Amino acid sequence: MNTPAEANHDDSSAIEHDHKKCVSQALSTAAELCLVRGVQLTPIRQQVLELIWENHKAVKAYELLDRIKPQMDAAKPATIYRALDFLIEQGLIHRVESLNAFVGCRSSAHQHEQLLLICNNCQDVEERSAPEVMTALSQEIKQADFIVHSKAIEIHGLCAKCAQSLSGDST
Repeated sequence: MNTPAEANHDDSSAIEHDHKKCVSQALSTAAELCLVRGVQLTPIRQQVLELIWENHKAVKAYELLDRIKPQMDAAKPATIYRALDFLIEQGLIHRVESLNAFVGCRSSAHQHEQLLLICNNCQDVEERSAPEVMTALSQEIKQADFIVHSKAIEIHGLCAKCAQSLSGDST
């Protein structure tokens, strides 16, 4: 079952992306999940989540702090990190390890593995489900008798839009 956030981000790239709808659905899903789980989406947690969902680029904790400080002068790094920890724990965002940054999760309603495609040009991060890849990886891990703590694959390169733009510039 797709969550509202998933509805706008299937594995085929949409030509026209309605980002306002994407953000609205992600925030609505977050509120619903927190209600069902009996946890609080406090104003600071919601504000951090909204800032992360402003676009599909990964955002660093100190960038979030800089953006929140004008409205909440008392905000400290610990404030942001506590909000980020909560959002990760609830599966509402992902940590992009290679960038030491965070991005909204499009599959918040269920635990899942992640394949993140990170564009080195525009900095967009696309989350993909890649079930065949994850199944093959799980089989390799099982054969190695390896105990997994967490599993995420981050791939850096060029998104289709940037690759097309760059190839168009060279002709």
